[in-house]
Parts: sequence; C-alpha cells; structure tokens
Amino acid sequence: NGQVVQLFSHQRYLLNGQITQPKVPQKPTAPKKPVVQPPPQEPIIQSCDVIPGLRVPCGVPGITGAACNAISCCFDGQQCYFGKAVTVQCTKDAQFIVVVARDATLPYIDLGSISLLGAGAGCTNVDSNSGFAIYQFPVTACGTTVTEEPGIITYENRMTSSYEVGVGPLGSITRDSYYDLLFQCRYIGSSVETVVVEVMPPQEPLSVFSEGPITVVLRLANGQCTAKGCNELDVAYTSYYQESDYPITKVLRDPVYVEVQLTQKTDPNLVLTLGRCWTTTTPTPHSLPQWDILINGCPYKDDRYLTTLVPVDSSSGLDFPTHYRRFIFQMFTFVDSSSAAPLKENVYIHCSTTVCTPGPGTTCEPSCGRKKREAVDENQKNLRPNVVVSAGPVIVVAPEQSAAQDVKSNN
Repeated sequence: NGQVVQLFSHQRYLLNGQITQPKVPQKPTAPKKPVVQPPPQEPIIQSCDVIPGLRVPCGVPGITGAACNAISCCFDGQQCYFGKAVTVQCTKDAQFIVVVARDATLPYIDLGSISLLGAGAGCTNVDSNSGFAIYQFPVTACGTTVTEEPGIITYENRMTSSYEVGVGPLGSITRDSYYDLLFQCRYIGSSVETVVVEVMPPQEPLSVFSEGPITVVLRLANGQCTAKGCNELDVAYTSYYQESDYPITKVLRDPVYVEVQLTQKTDPNLVLTLGRCWTTTTPTPHSLPQWDILINGCPYKDDRYLTTLVPVDSSSGLDFPTHYRRFIFQMFTFVDSSSAAPLKENVYIHCSTTVCTPGPGTTCEPSCGRKKREAVDENQKNLRPNVVVSAGPVIVVAPEQSAAQDVKSNN
C-alpha cells in the first residue's frame, strides 16, 4: 500500500511541542541515471484509535481537518495526530519525516529494530514514546539515493525492521513482523510528492490440501469466543476447518489449534500417542525446510514459543478421550537459510502417531519435564506402526486479510 500527497505550501512540523525548521540541503552536483518509479498506490487505511497520552501531533498548530487528512494524519475535530501506521511526509525545505506506529503490524513492530539505508548522525529516531518512533532527516542524508530527470528531482530511501530468527537442525523460522518500506520525495517544480510503497515478496501459488490416512486424522480447530468473558481454549475445539476452508490464513503468533484423532476404534483401552510433530512448506512430510513442534510427544524445547499440550480427559465430553491429542503452537513463517529473509510459503503440519495399550503400572503418556522417562511395560502393545498424518496449507497474511478470511469461513 502507498500514498501520494501533494504539498503546495511550506510546511513545518510539531515535534515535542516545538516547531522544527530544518536546513535546506545542497542540490546534487551531478545528475544520475533515472530509475523507474513505483506507481502511486491507493491511500493507506489506518486506525485513528490512538489514546490521547500517546498521540504525536501532526501538522502546524490550528491545522484544519481537510489539511490534516491531506497529509495522511487523523483529525478528531480539535487535534491533528498520526495514526497507527507508518506515515511518510516530505517538506518543501527538503526533509523526510517518517512516523512509525508500534501497532502498524501484528505482531507489533519492535521500534528499536528500525533502520534506514544509511547510518550516521540524525539517522536514528529524533523522538519516541511507547507507541511511536519519529524520524526526521534531510533528503540527502542516511543513505538516500538521488535521481534527476527534466524538472524532477527524486530522493529515495528505505526503512526496514530487523527480526529474530530461530535456527533448527532442518530449517529456520521467525514469528516477528518484518517491515520493508520504500519511500520517495519527488520535487517537481514548485510542488512536492510523497511516494510510499510497501515492499512485499511475491505470493507463492497455493498448494493442494493434503490429509493423512483415514484411521488417524489431523484437524485444525477454529472455535471462537462470541460472548464477553469467554475463555478461548474452552471453545477452540468446538468447531473445525473443513477441507473447503483451506488454505487457512493466520497472522504471525496467532494460535494454531491442532487435534489428532484415532478414528474407527471403540476400545476405551487404546491410547493415541504422538511422536514427532513438525512443519514443512510442502505437503510432503520429508521435504525441507522443517521446523519441529513436538519431539516424543513433548514441546520442542529449542523453540522460544513453546507448544502447549492440551489435556483431553473425561471432562471433555468425548466418548473416547484417550483417542485424541491436542496441542497449540504459535504461527510462524519459514526463513531463507541463505539470506535470512522471511518466506511467503505455505505451512503444512505433520505428526507421527502410534496407538498403544498401557500395561499394569505403566502409562502411554509422554514424560515431558521428567528427569527419567517412565518405563513402558513389555506387555504394552503397539497396534499400528508409526502413521504420519498431515494438514494444511496455512498461510501467513496481514491482519486485515486474516479477518476477512475468518468472516468467510464463519458464513
């Protein structure tokens, strides 16, 4: 998404209650080869629901509502302020102003992780609070590139955020938001244009939904709270995505509710157990990269966001509670092993399963967190060899896309 704003009068901006008046930088001495400019985009839809204590004033004192909206800010009838977005403005006196809202993405942007093309004095935020970071620098500073065409001078910079990468033996992932914003100030005669383009990797083609053998199935639950005070976990496993709902869309760190069920069996002595559960970017369980969710039925300990095992007992209301396993993990995206760039890939979930019967004084439950693994009775019988079940794809999307998909699936 991007926005074009034309400013035909000299602008000054209010930061920390003081009017700033930056110096005019020198014009570049030698023209450079023109580059293809990104096309103007539709205006960014931003949230203006900012609590008064965190609001960053926008525009000059006494600015009108129309003028406030024209520079991509919010107006409540009295005050003009920046909304929950990344807002870029260009001034007549050749300054970039970039205001970054922590709430511009989900999960929230780490305001301390933002960087521009170049470093140096003035290339860090000039002011901030817990909800916003403010950058203001000359259009010739901080690594800005300059191009000239007849009657047009274009200054271009780029803002990116860093993110934490989890590295496993078979793949790498991240659950952090990654923001990449290309922005320009274009000086055309006596006018100024701001061009903003959010840089997103191309979306991969959707893969076909794949499900495992019919005797053991893996499903993703989608029950949602509709009443005040509702516990999400209490209702999560009351409904499930159907095959027609795939691919499912999720936001980074969204909970993914997984259920594995033994079907076509009515023996209450049978216990479904999970071995390893993992994810891939294709329906093929043995493809790479991979990221572990469970190891020997226990949360993968090298993941900072540990998977949660959900007990299934007689209180669940199920006829055969031991025929079910449930767990919750937080959504992530795979990361390229060479460039460490987040991948826009599908995520498929796989689990290896075994069915057993406990012997006297023994259990089929995993020994998560125990110092010694409980002995398994020799009479314990595996009724099936390891069976791998799968579900997917699940795709990481922007919050508004996920909300739209949820509305569709609930209709």
